[in-house]
Formats: sequence, structure tokens, C-alpha cells
Amino acid sequence: MSASNTPHAEGDVLDIVIVGAGPAGLAAAIAAHARGLRYVVIEKGALVNSLQHYPTDMVFFTTPELMEVGDLPFVSPHDKPTRQESLRYYRRVADRFGLDVSLGEVVTGLRREADGSFVTTSRPAHADPIERRSRFVVLATGAYDVANRLGVPGEDLPHVSHYHREAHTHYRRRVVIVGGKNSAAEAALELYRAGVSVVIVHRGAAMGESIKYWVKPDIENRIKEGTIRARFNTRVVAITPAHVELTGPDGPAREPADAVLLMTGYRSDPVLLRQAGARLDDATGAPVHDETTFETTVPGLFVIGAVVAGSQSGRIFIENGRFHGRVVVEEIARR
Repeated sequence: MSASNTPHAEGDVLDIVIVGAGPAGLAAAIAAHARGLRYVVIEKGALVNSLQHYPTDMVFFTTPELMEVGDLPFVSPHDKPTRQESLRYYRRVADRFGLDVSLGEVVTGLRREADGSFVTTSRPAHADPIERRSRFVVLATGAYDVANRLGVPGEDLPHVSHYHREAHTHYRRRVVIVGGKNSAAEAALELYRAGVSVVIVHRGAAMGESIKYWVKPDIENRIKEGTIRARFNTRVVAITPAHVELTGPDGPAREPADAVLLMTGYRSDPVLLRQAGARLDDATGAPVHDETTFETTVPGLFVIGAVVAGSQSGRIFIENGRFHGRVVVEEIARR
């Protein structure tokens, strides 16, 4: 695994450039390594960057074996692994296979040349841009970097966030959580148990049916007893430094808030796909692709993991996305 951002020799043509070092990207790199293909993984942040930004005390919905890549066992004493265990596991994956991963390097451009090759432009921290030429490109950029915005005044205020990290910061403070699915429920419970005054605002009539089976009765019982307040069938109209302005069944209302967590979901970033000329689905923003090979409408450009689904990224998990990379690399090797 590269400890620096040193590029391959100038003029080299790699077989594959993989963008994104999440579980799907690492699985693709392992398959490329096994096939003897010349590749590099470019990651804008840390290894498995999305997982790093998950809530500090998060427990996964799945079992350890369903998070494995490269047939390397994920050993855990728990039925459901923690975020910390998963970070340790994927570091071990990168080291065990000696994967060529360039970290802290933002991909800023992607274009297909007349000869069918690709040029990927990236910018390491405190260094000049790098251009890499490759025969194929695999985008494994995930769907945790672009939040679904409410589009209301005040959404960009300093005390508003689309991500929940940990509860202690909000001890004895008032937090409004917007959303009604799993991330909203888990954040509300964690905050409540850390001594936070929590209000959930959700446009639906009840908490979502897809909430984890052990979380759902917990959040519903807390709402029923009133220790976590919930405003259903209610929308956010605006956010101010001190309040969240709402509209609901009883008309306009406001909730005081020291912090606001917008747990409204995430989607994949289409910028690189558009730069390369890939066609996107109008409804979901997902790249139009071959369901068998994961190749986009641009020959030689493949998508794997959550980026496959656009705004419907919730249907792609580590459990199924981890297999995409092997399929794509086998297709590339066949060619």
C-alpha cells in the first residue's frame, strides 16, 4: 500500500484506475491484484472514508462475514461488528494484499480520449495535480458525501449538520432531528441517553418501517412515553440560529434548537460520470449501466457499490456491493 501520493511513472498506461477506497473499491483492487493487472486506487480521504465518518459508536446491521472482501476473515466477538472493528478490518485487508492505494488525493477530472483510454486528473494535498492514463476506470465513489438537502433558509448555518458523529457534544442541549428512518432513530436514542433534549421532525405519519428491528420498538416506546418528542406530518420551513420553523397539522410552529441534525439521506455524486459523458437516469441520477457487467454507456467506464444506485443508494449495502468489483475486474481481464 503506497504510504505517499507518488504516481506511477510518467507515460505509464495502467490497466485500471479505481476511484474510491471503500469496501467495493478494495474488493476491485484485490481482484485486479490477483489477476496481475496494473491498477491504482485513488481515495480523497482516509481508507474506507465513509465508514470513518459514521457515528463513533455505530453498530452495523449486518454480521462480520457479510462485510468480508477478498475472502479474508472478519473476526469479531460480536454478532454485529462495530465501526471501530470495521476500520481495523479494512486496514488489515489493505495491508494483507499490499494494495496500491493513494490516500488524501481528490479526483477532479475524468475524460475519455479518442483512442478509448481514460485520463484521470487528481489533486493530492499540498502537491501538483497528477494525470493518470488507463485503459479502464472503475468508479467506487459511494453515496455518503452528498446529502439530500431540504432546500430551506438556514440549512448552512454552523449548528446544522447532515451527519451525526457522537452524542457527548450535545449533553444538556436541545437538538432537533429531521428524518424518520434508521439514522434519525439511532441518533435520537443515542442523544437521549446522553442527556440531550431531543425532538424528531418527520414529514411522515410515523417512524419508517425499515428501521432496524431492535431499534424500532425502542424509539417507538421513547416517543410514546414522551422522553423523545416527535412531530409527525411536519415539515421544516426555515432554520434560524435559535429555532427551527415548522409547518404541520396545527399550522406554523417553532422548536428551539442548539443543534439541528438533518438525517435526510445521501446520494452519489454524478460529477465524474458527467465529465466522462455517461448517461444518467433522469429520476434517480443513477448511471445507466449494464446490469451484468456494471459498464456505463461510456465503453470502459464501470460503476460499483452505492454509486450504482444514485439517489436510491439505500438499496446497495456492503453485503451486496462488495461483489461488484470482482465481476467488473473479471470482465476487464476477459477483454
